[in-house]
Amino acid sequence: MKPKCFAGFAIQKTLLAMVLLLAFCAGLAFAQVNPAEILNPDLKALEQTYFQQLIAINQSIAKTKFPFSLYLSRYVGLDPAQQAEADSRGLEFVRFQDRVILKVTGNYNAAYDTLRLTQNERAAATFRSVVLPVLSVVTAALPEDLACDGVGFEISHHTRTKDRSYDFEGKEILVVVLNRDDAWAMARAATDAERQEILNRSKVFLSGVDYGLSLTERDPLNVQALPRSVPAKPDATSSARSSTLASHSSLLKPVSALPSATASAPAPVESTPVATATDHPSPAAADPPPAAPVPTQADADRLDEKYQSQLAALAKEGAAKFHFVNYAPPTFVVFHEQMALQMTLKNSLPFGPAKGSIYKRAAQSFDLFLAPLLKDISERVSSDVEFQLFDFSVLNKLSPGAKGTSEAIEFICPRSALKQFVNAEITNQQLLDQSVILVNGVRIALNLQLVE
Repeated sequence: MKPKCFAGFAIQKTLLAMVLLLAFCAGLAFAQVNPAEILNPDLKALEQTYFQQLIAINQSIAKTKFPFSLYLSRYVGLDPAQQAEADSRGLEFVRFQDRVILKVTGNYNAAYDTLRLTQNERAAATFRSVVLPVLSVVTAALPEDLACDGVGFEISHHTRTKDRSYDFEGKEILVVVLNRDDAWAMARAATDAERQEILNRSKVFLSGVDYGLSLTERDPLNVQALPRSVPAKPDATSSARSSTLASHSSLLKPVSALPSATASAPAPVESTPVATATDHPSPAAADPPPAAPVPTQADADRLDEKYQSQLAALAKEGAAKFHFVNYAPPTFVVFHEQMALQMTLKNSLPFGPAKGSIYKRAAQSFDLFLAPLLKDISERVSSDVEFQLFDFSVLNKLSPGAKGTSEAIEFICPRSALKQFVNAEITNQQLLDQSVILVNGVRIALNLQLVE
């Protein structure tokens, strides 16, 4: 029998542990991205302005009852076992297709039977069960003149395929982006007809594919027939007009030179008379040049704005020729204090369930899918644009029928080494040895011969 003093001490320790555990869990549930973590000044200002409201929204969503559990997270597609310990800061202002969006990201633990529900019915169920209730919370807590362009949702759910020979569970990701006015209109809508009208003019993607979500039918709507697919009449400043001039831009190179271009081409830079200025250099000219400043995300954002129409043209061509995804157009990012041009591609190669080797999938993704595209992609980007890295994010689907778990493999390659590779000056292994390879954010070493 324990002495009373020790028994009391044990009770106190237990109570203290429970209090700490509750506090820890509350911190996870109601965590919010801190403005100090955000480099972009515009996004940081928004986060500071609405910080308390975002915390309140996070708390309200945690208290909301859904048919199945919903975990806010900065990453989608997580397994249930990973969700409790994952970064739960699923509310943040982000840039999406040249617009600033308040994005809600979460993992919804419904597992839809693919034999009973079509893909459209599964997406519609998640829209009704998650997007609409969360949208009501968001619009109730924030002013209707919210200082951004819209509200977006990125929600993953599970799918279950059961057959005589196998029982497989995969994931799908629903993305819905509403204009600001439409977000509040959707929250007030009382009928499916009203909601459908708003959806038809909004951005909707399902597992990376532009999608015509129908709230009342088994099958999706024809995307090409929806209002969002009908181009507006371009004006003098529209990106639609600018994209037609992409061959004259300083980012994209023309696919083939015009016959008259060679006759009117300017003289090479090396032959200009400016070079004679070096005949009488000043004393300062002998000093070593100052070190280049470390790029920031603000610098990347400025490049995005500078080359907005050219990036849009590259995205359009990439979707047609290089398997670029529609929802993540090419953009500039900072990686390890260097500027990178990031592109996201959807792998056309089929893979088996995720139990296979990640190293073999990474090797095949590079050798059989990405490598054959690199020459054409790199040749579409002018050498005049100053960045150091190409960041290719390859998305793999890991089940039959493209309904399973997704995997992201990033190949972050030095621009100079990539040029050597496409010119057959170095091997694929030499390029990878100079690159950074990430599988779902975790860096790996990849030896192509050992994988075989």
